[in-house]
Amino acid sequence: MDKNTLFSSFGKYVSPINIVKLQQGIDQIGQDKYVKKLTTKAYLLLFLHAQLQQREGLRAIADDVCSKEFQRTLGLSSISLSQLSRKNNQVEPALLEEILIDLVGQIQRLSSSAYSLRTDIKIIDSTTIGLFLQKYKWAASRKSKAGIKIHLRLVFANQQDVYLEKITITPTKSNDRTQMESLVEAIGAMYVFDQGYVDYEKFDDHTDKGIFFASRLKDNAEIRHLYAFKIPLETAVLSDSMILLGTPQKRVDNVLRLIETLDSKGNHIRIITNRFDLEAEELSDIYRCRWQVELFFKWIKQHVKIKNFYGTSDKAVQNQVFIALIAYCLLLIVKLERNSHHSLLQISRWLKCFSGRRLSSGSAG
Repeated sequence: MDKNTLFSSFGKYVSPINIVKLQQGIDQIGQDKYVKKLTTKAYLLLFLHAQLQQREGLRAIADDVCSKEFQRTLGLSSISLSQLSRKNNQVEPALLEEILIDLVGQIQRLSSSAYSLRTDIKIIDSTTIGLFLQKYKWAASRKSKAGIKIHLRLVFANQQDVYLEKITITPTKSNDRTQMESLVEAIGAMYVFDQGYVDYEKFDDHTDKGIFFASRLKDNAEIRHLYAFKIPLETAVLSDSMILLGTPQKRVDNVLRLIETLDSKGNHIRIITNRFDLEAEELSDIYRCRWQVELFFKWIKQHVKIKNFYGTSDKAVQNQVFIALIAYCLLLIVKLERNSHHSLLQISRWLKCFSGRRLSSGSAG
């Protein structure tokens, strides 16, 4: 499958968006009441195109409206910088979040039959986006710094790709553990997270509820070995034990399992889990899957415009985060629907080139 059969227009790229549901949300809160020109639908399409084309600012976004083809799609013939800025600051992020949730549901349906091996593995992690304090005072985390933290729950769509299942956005100073309540919830699922999420009380709560987890354990954690399991030959696993975690003053009541192994770079790591039904090597591999989230964050920051924001208000920043994640989901839907073996990066390059050429050929004057 080549780029000519993969795409035909920007309109097909955004076609999975449920416009009816979006309009219902708009009407329910009166988002477009008294709006005569730039509707929320037009705003979403315009800013999704800006994400795809990596537009540097509002002026470049306004110039895109010069395309006659895009004018027909958006239902407007021109737009000013002030109108773009005002709309970006007015749109309720919850509307975009609903669109994102709907796209996630589509991805789940598309990927469930194609790749079921890891559907019960959920990766929890966060990424911080630094902001200039003078421009984003509402996001101040320290006297001299500002930023937001994006907390994500990711699942596997296929062997190479992960997709967002749930998101929360908090100030940078928010501790990762504060988001565990909303991100870890499905009984019988396997949650994989780093040592920043280690919480003894939560470990007991998860175990009592039947929620599985695997996490890297801090080096200074107190442990008491109860039983050592036999280690197979020719494996990266160094030890496999049943343990009690913590001190008499602060400990986990449930018996846990500690696996010492090597990561992909040969570094020694300790993995704590409440799962005893899998082999130690398999649990080590499951924990290594967590690095998929690092690749996801890297991809988002490098190839979807999320570091440089078009607005400075709280709503403008949240809206751009949601639009960036919507853009990612749309690319993944393209890949899954066509059963393409190409990377998301290659697909985004083709779509960027194709939609840019189509809009350029329809430009006025």
